[in-house]
Amino acid sequence: MFETILIPVDGSDTAKRAATVGREFAQRYDARLKVLHVLENQSHLSGLGGDQTPEEKGREILDESADLTAGSDIEIDTHLVEGQPREAITEHATEIDSDLIVMGRHGRSGLRERLLGTVTDRLLRHTSIPVLIVPGEVSEHTTGGTYENILITTDGSENAERAAPYGEDIAQHFESTLHLLNVVDVQAEAGAFDAGGVSEDFIERLEEEGHKAIERLAQQIDDDNVPVQSDVVRGDSQEAIADYTGDHDIGLIVMASEGESNLASQLLGSVTDRVLRTVDVPVLVVFQ
Repeated sequence: MFETILIPVDGSDTAKRAATVGREFAQRYDARLKVLHVLENQSHLSGLGGDQTPEEKGREILDESADLTAGSDIEIDTHLVEGQPREAITEHATEIDSDLIVMGRHGRSGLRERLLGTVTDRLLRHTSIPVLIVPGEVSEHTTGGTYENILITTDGSENAERAAPYGEDIAQHFESTLHLLNVVDVQAEAGAFDAGGVSEDFIERLEEEGHKAIERLAQQIDDDNVPVQSDVVRGDSQEAIADYTGDHDIGLIVMASEGESNLASQLLGSVTDRVLRTVDVPVLVVFQ
C-alpha cells in the first residue's frame, strides 16, 4: 500500500518526530523514504544561520533528518527545492509518485491559533494523497515503532468507510488490534436547541444506525488474523473519540476526509479537523 513515503522537514522538533514515524512506516512496508526541505523566500532568510547560506542550512536540516531515519536498509533520498511549502510539497509528492505524506503538527497548547494557516493545514486542503499527521506531544503508545491498537471512526457514510482498507493494511503490518468506533452525537443530529428534548426512541434509532455502520465497516475487514473490536458510544464526536483513544491505548487513528475538491470548505469545523487539533497520537487522513 505504501511504497514511497514523503517526509517534508523544516528543522523543528515536530518535523523530527514525523521523520521518526515515517521511518517506522518505511521499515514495516519496506518503502522508499523521500525527505524534502523547501527553501521559502530566500531573500528573507539570507541572514539566518550565521555564515550559512539558505542552501547550506537546508542541507543541514536534511542531513539531520536523514540521520533520524538511518540504521536500516531503507532507501533514503533527500531533496532541496525552492518555492512556497504547500505548493512545493504537493508538486514533489506527485512527481515522485508518493502514496503517503508524513507531516508534523504543533502540540495542543495554542493549537487552534498555530495550526490554522500552517503548511500542514494548507496541504490537507489541496492534496488527495493520504497524509499522516504526527503531533509534537506524543502518546506513550506510539513509541518504539509499534501501534498495538489502531482506531477507525465511521459516521456511517460511504466516505468514512474508505478508511477501512488503510486501517486493515496498517494493522497487518504492525500486528495491531483494529478498533471500529461510531459516536452517537445527539446534539449534532437533533440540533443545539432540540437535543434536550429528543426522545429515547430517537436516540435508540441513532444507536441502531451506528451499529449498522460498524457492521458495514467490519465487513470490509477481510483478514481474519486481524483482531477487531467495535463500539458505539454517545457523546460529542470529538470528545468521544479523544476519550476512546485514551481509554483503549490507541496509537494511531485512521479517518476519512472529504477529498481535494471539497476539503477547503468541509474540513475546517469537521470532526476530522477537530480531532487533529486535540489528540496526542498520529492521525492518518484518507481522501476520496
